Amino acid sequence: MKEKKQKKVKDKIRRVRGISPMARIVPYIMEDRIGSQNFIFDKIYLSKIDKYIKKKQEEGLKNFNLMHVIIASYIRTCSQRPAINRFIRGQKIYTRRMVEVSLAIKKEMSLESADTVVKIMLEPTATAEDVYNALNERVEGYREVKNSGFDKLAKVLNFIPGIFLRWTIRFLRFLDYLCLLPMSLRRLSPFHCSFFITSMGSLGIPPIVHHLYDFGSCPCFCSFGAKQRETKLNPDGTPYKQSYVDVTYNLDERICDGYYYASALRYLKGVYKNPECLDTPPEQVIEDIR
Repeated sequence: MKEKKQKKVKDKIRRVRGISPMARIVPYIMEDRIGSQNFIFDKIYLSKIDKYIKKKQEEGLKNFNLMHVIIASYIRTCSQRPAINRFIRGQKIYTRRMVEVSLAIKKEMSLESADTVVKIMLEPTATAEDVYNALNERVEGYREVKNSGFDKLAKVLNFIPGIFLRWTIRFLRFLDYLCLLPMSLRRLSPFHCSFFITSMGSLGIPPIVHHLYDFGSCPCFCSFGAKQRETKLNPDGTPYKQSYVDVTYNLDERICDGYYYASALRYLKGVYKNPECLDTPPEQVIEDIR
């Protein structure tokens, strides 16, 4: 039984071999993630999303908000454009079956409150309610206990003297490069994820353009800001007010080409325009190439 369980976990990550020769060479030319970043600045219009959020709250999902919609929409996009769920390790391209999402939280909204990062792991078939339940369970669990798993790991590392800690981190990077980092550490690490998201809206400021991390496997960092309103014109020339949030995406360009990213972004924007589709699993989950 133990061997079967280990094999099942390992199968969630596999190498992508059916890519073009150019795609194979690119990670050797652009060796690190920070040097391979592309940035996208966009807006998420909220007229339909606000109605959807209100409906979900009336259904009993009390704290349902824009964060849940964005995460669920990205997971849905991964189910149809699986190449955005790839990552680079050891200059080779891998893909995930699950979608892992990391986000930073505080126990309290105060300057003195400690912050940490929580991570949820979901199937690409996840609905908005699945995201809501998984995130609430993880966040509430963190706020009810003194330390999360990531906090405990960081605390242990803090006991190591500085010069040895530096070599410890280098050794962990080396293991990660060879795809030999223990699964237990990858599960705790917020840097090993499909999608990292942060909200500046709760702070009332615009979204930051956040860097990617060279350690780990995160190919996309998303940040969104506070809600704003702008005046737009109807076809007949009459003005109307439209709510929106600014959003930034920082992407690792090595995992797929620009045409594929553009297709994924169009699909994502389509989900934002029709958030009700997140109430049910996708009819089909497209598997990444072998």
